[in-house]
Amino acid sequence: MAVPATTSHILLAQSLPPRLLHFFTRFPPTTTNQTTPPPTDPSRKTNPFTPFLNPRTQRWHGPHYSLRRQADLFKLAQEHGVLPLMPMSAKHPEEKLRKRVEHGLRVKGTGEGQRVKGKLWERTLGTRLEVRRKAMERMPDMIDLWKERGHGMGWKKFPKGKGKVGTGRENEVFKTENRAMWVYERAGSSL
Repeated sequence: MAVPATTSHILLAQSLPPRLLHFFTRFPPTTTNQTTPPPTDPSRKTNPFTPFLNPRTQRWHGPHYSLRRQADLFKLAQEHGVLPLMPMSAKHPEEKLRKRVEHGLRVKGTGEGQRVKGKLWERTLGTRLEVRRKAMERMPDMIDLWKERGHGMGWKKFPKGKGKVGTGRENEVFKTENRAMWVYERAGSSL
C-alpha cells in the first residue's frame, strides 16, 4: 500500500531536475515508516551505488551509477535539499567528511617529521647554495693566488661545478697559511 503523497511532496517532486526525478523514480527512497521485505528478485538492488553479487550466478555486477555520476547526483541533491533521501555512497558528502576527519589530509609531507619530495632543483637547492657560499668565501684567496702564479700560467685549480675545486689537495691551497709554503716551494724549484 502506497503512502499518500501530500501537496508538499508533489511540489518538491515538481521542482526537482529531471535527473534527480528519474533517479528517485527508479530507486525510491526508503523511509523508516515503510516496512518492506527484502526484494526477492536478485536483479533488484537496494543501493544503486554499490556493486551487487547475484546470488544465483555468484557474479558481481557493477553499480548502476559510476562514481562520477554519483558525485553529480549528490551535488544536485544537495542543491535541492533532498540529500537525506539519497542512499549512502563513497561520494556522499557525509561519508567524505567522515573520511576526512578519520584520515586527515593524507598529503605526503604534511605529517610530523615528513618532507614533500619536491623537484630535483628543490631538493638540491640547499647544497648548491652552500657550495656557492663557500666559493664566495674563498674567492679573495683564490684571486690572490691567481695573481701570485702569473695570471693563469700553469693554473690547474679552476673551480668545478660540483662543489670541488680541481682535484687532489687544492682546497688547502686557498688557505692563507698554505700559500706561503707553496710560494716557497715554487721559488725553490725555479732556482
